[in-house]
Amino acid sequence: MTPVAGDGMAIELRGIVKRYGAVTALGGATLSIRDNEFFTLLGPSGCGKTTLLRVIAGFEEVTAGEIRLYGEDIGNLPPHRRPINTVFQHYALFPHMTVAENVAFGMQMLGVPAGEIEAQTLAMLDLVKLGPFASRRPAQLSGGQQQRVALARAMAPRPKVLLLDEPLSALDLKLRQSMRMELKQLQQETGITFVFVTHDQEEALTMSERIAVMSEGLIRQVGTPLEIYEAPVDRFVADFIGESNILEATVERVEDGVCRCRLVNGVEIPCRFQTPPAPGAALHVLIRPERLSLRPEGSGGGPAPALAGAVGNVVYFGTDVQHTVRLDGGPEVIVRTQNAGRTEASFRTGERAGLELAGGAARLLVD
Repeated sequence: MTPVAGDGMAIELRGIVKRYGAVTALGGATLSIRDNEFFTLLGPSGCGKTTLLRVIAGFEEVTAGEIRLYGEDIGNLPPHRRPINTVFQHYALFPHMTVAENVAFGMQMLGVPAGEIEAQTLAMLDLVKLGPFASRRPAQLSGGQQQRVALARAMAPRPKVLLLDEPLSALDLKLRQSMRMELKQLQQETGITFVFVTHDQEEALTMSERIAVMSEGLIRQVGTPLEIYEAPVDRFVADFIGESNILEATVERVEDGVCRCRLVNGVEIPCRFQTPPAPGAALHVLIRPERLSLRPEGSGGGPAPALAGAVGNVVYFGTDVQHTVRLDGGPEVIVRTQNAGRTEASFRTGERAGLELAGGAARLLVD
């Protein structure tokens, strides 16, 4: 299947519905994924992301909707006739075959000439840095090496699209972090469109060019990692991506492109917004923990902070320190402060502190 020149889209999903009896797993997903893009489907367990991946692969028939690959309708094509390969959470390597035989297997099933199979197998093993391991069996490899074999096997037949269903979840933290960068580099070197499924927000933010956040079979937002994190479209996305302080607020007025919002403790703060809200509307405000800073209550150096409270838990993370602060007359918030060489936390449990908001820190959310 040859890509359609100039359209720039590898996959187009239009109104995809998937039902299992009375249960709706996908409620009308519409999505476009660009050629040569690292695209991630992100969401909690049961949100429909793996079902959507299986629909693209052809392992699930759709109840309604249309699937196009480089402009061609592939809805009626069986999985083996789609130029798509999948790497699963469990790598399913053949234990009786060597690493090289595992990588070659898919090409043999497709009837690729023997000379081409040998050359492509060696090229793929070199790409994933496993050339010296060609004669070993899967049981003789680490988890990370087995994952690379699975990747090499999936990429060897030169698919147009590679689907990855939480392939890093079985790895330990250090190896998972290392493999993130390797996956991203592999995608760039091969030019294959990657569609990656995960529930791990850090994976999605660090690896993806764009992300689709899913919930209850619906796509809530599609955007770059920066857009998803800084400008979530609703409360679900804001709460799911990263750490969040989500506070109740009432819109007081909108002037000069800035919305003035009153929190439940009566403090008024400026808020960014996507759509101008109506005065008097009761909404929620998002403030990321790193956009707040603490200072001793009553210290000099300017007017007193509008927000103040008592410090609760103090947690040292190495790279930063997390404080929870119970606002006067209001809820508890999280403040994260980067560790810039301190040997101990600046504030202790029970101390009073003022809170300062960075410019543009507060953003109105659609519930």
